[in-house]
Amino acid sequence: MKRFIGFFVVVATLFCAYTWVSLNWSYSKGERAGYVQKFSKKGWVCKTWEGELAMINIPGTLTEKFNFTVHDEALAQKINESMGKRVALVYEEHVGVPSSCFGDTGHYVTNIMIVD
Repeated sequence: MKRFIGFFVVVATLFCAYTWVSLNWSYSKGERAGYVQKFSKKGWVCKTWEGELAMINIPGTLTEKFNFTVHDEALAQKINESMGKRVALVYEEHVGVPSSCFGDTGHYVTNIMIVD
């Protein structure tokens, strides 16, 4: 019984360490510009802000969509206020996040700037 409990503690500790590393180490950082066309808080148990940025690169080309997640409520409010305006989203990409409770995408927005 002690071995089982010890094994369970080791597995739980490794899972927590892996989750912490995947959420705190970013694979890439960058910016995307466009128009936020969809933004909502969703989820069955873990509610996260999920959005979609329409990026228009060259006039006459198809719109590329960038899906993103926001954790900060104050930042979510800023994004809601900027709907309909051209914005630049600053994001970090996290790879291997073990659960959708942390967001549906691996792209976590950290800041927003309105582009004139």
